[in-house]
Amino acid sequence: MYRAVDKYVVRLTVEERVELEALIGQSRVSAEKQLRARLLLKADEGEFGPAWLDQQLIEAFGVSRSKIMRLRRQFVLEGFQAVLLRRTSTQPRHRKLDGEQEARLIAVACSAPPAGRARWTLQLLADKLVELKVVDSISNDCVRKTLKKTTSSRGGVSSG
Repeated sequence: MYRAVDKYVVRLTVEERVELEALIGQSRVSAEKQLRARLLLKADEGEFGPAWLDQQLIEAFGVSRSKIMRLRRQFVLEGFQAVLLRRTSTQPRHRKLDGEQEARLIAVACSAPPAGRARWTLQLLADKLVELKVVDSISNDCVRKTLKKTTSSRGGVSSG
């Protein structure tokens, strides 16, 4: 049977085991967090741990070997709490539209649709923004997300 590199051996303290078992029993904890807690408990090679091999974890929990390796490595390098807490993204969020461009999009969306059309479609809005040279290119999904986060509604009682 395959076993993780000895460098990344999970050894939980009694307090950590108690915390993980309590976490598993809670109903308002994400499924991913509960899965990581269960994996840590079964991978524990400490005094009270069952020390399951990677293959046993894969078969029991239906996860990939790389997930188990990442979990073990993160536990050893970053600590117990780092495994349970969700990591924030390190990649910067680049916005396609700035405030002025968003305002132009909303203005176009609130205007009359093109001739022969009953209403604006997301693709028509995207094409119109390119035609007006507001942006070089834009996807209809970006248009959708931008319009979704606005509070204006053409069908609402008070649009502003």
